[in-house]
Amino acid sequence: MLLRRMLIMLGAVVLVVGALATVKINSFIQMNTQLTAPRPPISVAAAQAEEHSWPSRLPGIGTLKAFQGVDLTVEVDGTVKDLLFRSGEKVSLNQPIAQLDNAVEQASLAAAEAEQNLARVEFERGHNLVNYQAISKSAFDRLAAELQKANANVAQLRAILAKKRILAPFAGTIGIRQVDVGDYVSSGTPLATLQDLSALFVDFYLPEQAAPQLSVGQKVRLRVAAYPGEVFEGEIAAINPKVEDSTRNLQVRAKLTNPQGKLLPGMFTNLEVLLANQTLRVIVPETAITYTLYGNAVYVIGEQKNDLGEVQKDDQGQPLLVVERRFVKTGERRDGQVVILENLQVGERVVTAGQLKLDHGARVAIVTEQAEQA
Repeated sequence: MLLRRMLIMLGAVVLVVGALATVKINSFIQMNTQLTAPRPPISVAAAQAEEHSWPSRLPGIGTLKAFQGVDLTVEVDGTVKDLLFRSGEKVSLNQPIAQLDNAVEQASLAAAEAEQNLARVEFERGHNLVNYQAISKSAFDRLAAELQKANANVAQLRAILAKKRILAPFAGTIGIRQVDVGDYVSSGTPLATLQDLSALFVDFYLPEQAAPQLSVGQKVRLRVAAYPGEVFEGEIAAINPKVEDSTRNLQVRAKLTNPQGKLLPGMFTNLEVLLANQTLRVIVPETAITYTLYGNAVYVIGEQKNDLGEVQKDDQGQPLLVVERRFVKTGERRDGQVVILENLQVGERVVTAGQLKLDHGARVAIVTEQAEQA
């Protein structure tokens, strides 16, 4: 009876151990199947390397300046009697801007004009008398000098009166006024700024090596932070005839129109000078470049082949795609595109999205293919 129980227990142990061993073996088999099974392809986006005409450009930074711009100031001392403008309005040529108190000058002018009239009458009387030799020639000369002096005094006072009235030297937009009626202003006190915004200048500097490539009339494209999506165009108006000693840079000035008044003097600009020479370059989207410590690289998509050089295909008869990590030499970047100078041919497809999941030789499946235009 005891022997029978022992045999039953031993059989139960053997069955349990066998079941555990079977489960373990099955798990090893499944794990090995998963490890040896081909990995599913990684979904990526791709674009084709294309060859386009790539115009050369000289980048630079500059500052906008008004076509004409001044700070309106007074030339003589006085009290502000009237301000004839509103801040921010457009004014025309010779439009009155401000009037200083001129009561004293008006009285002085009236006295000077009276003396002028008297000197003119005496001169005319002397002219008639000298013809009859009733007075000497020297006395007549003194009368002529007195008339000239009276004329000069009147002209001087009229000039002072004219300086008491400030006029717009050109048409433009006037800024915020800096004085009020009743203020006493001295010579040089600013009243407001006046800017002609119909056209603008942009001053910028380029290295002296660029001097042979520059000429008056070349096109310039610029962007400002206030309008990030817009490109403004102008042309070179002047090139400084000397290079700055301290920086070895050449100052260039371009002119552009401002029909809608969007641009304002003082704005910072990023610009490009368009050069005449154009060359054919291999171009890919900038997102295709992978930056590493060893250099810039792209993942080039190709067909997987076996040892015999035959293209391998999937169940649907489509070629299997793999990627090759290839280091390239990049050139100028512009508008989301980059020039490839070496190690990439026209027509080859490169990965533009999903590079973080890739390694050399990984299988991929193209989800979208971008049609990039230069």
